[in-house]
Formats: sequence, structure tokens, C-alpha cells
Amino acid sequence: MMTTMTENTAVRRAKRSWPAKYKLQILNEIDTAKATEEPGAVGEILRRENLYSSLISEWRNQRDTGALAGLGNKGGRPPVDPTRAELARLRKELQRSQTELNTADELIEAQGKVSALLQTLFRKSADQNSTS
Repeated sequence: MMTTMTENTAVRRAKRSWPAKYKLQILNEIDTAKATEEPGAVGEILRRENLYSSLISEWRNQRDTGALAGLGNKGGRPPVDPTRAELARLRKELQRSQTELNTADELIEAQGKVSALLQTLFRKSADQNSTS
């Protein structure tokens, strides 16, 4: 059985939603219009944007309680700051370079000790050969 839509059928309109940035922009525009005290300026904005004054009151309450500040943030991981990423890379490279430098210093010190030991042994050997 096929049903048809009649004139009496109510069409339900989808609930509209606005991003926090838009809400704050409209609230700032309305506040500016109120400050100019130009008659009908706020009503003009509401008509242009197809908004109701009750909605503006709700948005003001959200703004005043700080709810709009949190709505502006998108979910998920925050974007990586390229400066911080570069700093982390440079710190890691510096740590690796310092480790290599410490290893090189230890090797140089060990080579100096070996050289001094060999020189001492060579002198003893030379002294023994010259006295014999």
C-alpha cells in the first residue's frame, strides 16, 4: 500500500547548528550595532541571518559562561607546532652529539695513556739494550 503526503502532514525542519566562531562573530556584530544606538540595527542583523532574539540570548549566556570558548576547539590531537618539532629534533641531535663527544674524549684519554705506557716501555727497553 502506497502512502502519499497530504497538505496536513507536518514537515519537520532539521535542527540548525552554528559553529562557535560564527556565534561569536554575530554576537560581536550585535554588540557593535547596540553601541551605535542606531534604531533597528540589531533587528536588521537578525533578519539578515534569519535568527531569533531568543537564540541570541542563549548564545550570550554561552559566551558569558565560557561555553563558546570550548566549542571552538576541534576534537582530536592538537596540531603540532613546527617550532616545537624542530626544537625536539635539535635537542635529540644535541644529546647524540654530546654522547659521541664524551666517547671520543674517553678514547683520546685512553690513547694518551696507551701512548705514555708504550713510550715508557720503549725507553725501558732502549735503556736495557744500551746497558747490555
